[in-house]
Amino acid sequence: MNIKRILAVDDEPNATRKLKLNLESTGSYEVLGENQAVNALAAARTFQPDLILLDVMMPDMDGSDVAARLHEDPVLRDTPVIFLTGIVCNEETGGHEMVRGGETFLAKPVGTEALIKCIEQTLSARTLPPHHAPAPHL
Repeated sequence: MNIKRILAVDDEPNATRKLKLNLESTGSYEVLGENQAVNALAAARTFQPDLILLDVMMPDMDGSDVAARLHEDPVLRDTPVIFLTGIVCNEETGGHEMVRGGETFLAKPVGTEALIKCIEQTLSARTLPPHHAPAPHL
């Protein structure tokens, strides 16, 4: 089995701990939690994740700034990012992910099953040739 590496960036230690516990309990993921947005780029360079879960609202640097720095990095630019946000709620998204501007957003709190489904869809879309990639969800 191919273990997927996930970097979880959230300013709340309980959030990264919960993500790590829930995802690693499946046996399919290795999760590194980072609670300082300013350290996210260095953590990603060291950990080399397959995917990054990124909180939108953080005190020292918001998720869009972190994502911009990741996309500027030649090694990390193709690493998919799923934003986790409390800005929208599950009622607004129907419990599903939203895609805006090519980025995937999940409302917090997100259930483990929905998160895993989104992670797997994102990773499988990344490995397909562009003309075979699934249509984005709106």
